Amino acid sequence: MDNPVLVEVLRGQAVESRHRGSLAVVDADGGIVLSLGDIDTPVFPRSAVKVFQALPLLESGAADRFGLTPKEIALAVSSHSGEPEHVETARGMLKKAGRDESCLECGAHWPVSGHAERALAASGKKPSALHNNCSGKHSGFICLSCGLDEDPAGYIRPDHRVQREIRAAGEEITGFNFLDEYTGTDGCSIPTYAVPLKAIALGFARVGTGIGLKPERAKAVKRIREAVAANPFMVAGTGRLDTVAMELFGERVFMKTGAEGVYCAAIPELGLGIALKADDGEGRAAQAMLAGVLHRYLPMDEATKAGFDAKAWPVLTNWNGMTVGSIRAAGALLKG
Repeated sequence: MDNPVLVEVLRGQAVESRHRGSLAVVDADGGIVLSLGDIDTPVFPRSAVKVFQALPLLESGAADRFGLTPKEIALAVSSHSGEPEHVETARGMLKKAGRDESCLECGAHWPVSGHAERALAASGKKPSALHNNCSGKHSGFICLSCGLDEDPAGYIRPDHRVQREIRAAGEEITGFNFLDEYTGTDGCSIPTYAVPLKAIALGFARVGTGIGLKPERAKAVKRIREAVAANPFMVAGTGRLDTVAMELFGERVFMKTGAEGVYCAAIPELGLGIALKADDGEGRAAQAMLAGVLHRYLPMDEATKAGFDAKAWPVLTNWNGMTVGSIRAAGALLKG
């Protein structure tokens, strides 16, 4: 059975395209609040679960050993745009651990930010691993390795202690045992594990509430949420939905995008976790789906609603700046 249509793209008043997907909304006790489509088949959450991957950094004491600031903790769970502040913050994290960018094993790519990309090219420089959107996460991995008094070389390998700690944390918070047949390699070269949406959503409900977690882990997720709410720019960058939304919502919402149409979020005040995937991997569909879920459950004042909708459900324009269409949540996502 196909997953339901959850997003429509309009040209004028007519539907031009449709996106199918699946999503789970789960409470911290594992109760299914909303289920649309297939939430049982494992999917790769990719960068959406960087909050799980950052838990050992805090729980081990490494973050405190190296004096990581809330801004740096926020960068450790980011998929940043490669803007100068992101790059320098990652560099600073490495310096605190006595390392430099040569230790990063995430690879290099041009900044996600078009402005930062053009500025870097105009300067005649090439991108380094610090510009990689995962360099904050990887700098956190290196801090973790050094905090554990381990050689960080090869920290991306599944058998390195860093990745063993990350795997254990992910399994515990989601309640799902990661299986070899559902293991792959992420874009930044670390292992990535396919997990059912309902298990990922449970993990996010626990991130939002601390319920079901040991005291040290509950403390860690609270620190991460607070760090992100205080530094939303570090999690994504100028004009990107994660940053814009968390500037608007503050600690009311913790959200994180992942590649291939994945989005996850926690709504702490309601004790809910959200995990979703657009079948076709389109980011525009995933963010429209997430917006539909947040509208369904989270009260918003008019100013917040207007600012959030403008980014999550954008008006579509052509090259002359003319409005030609829009994106909206659709189908079962609107019922309730």
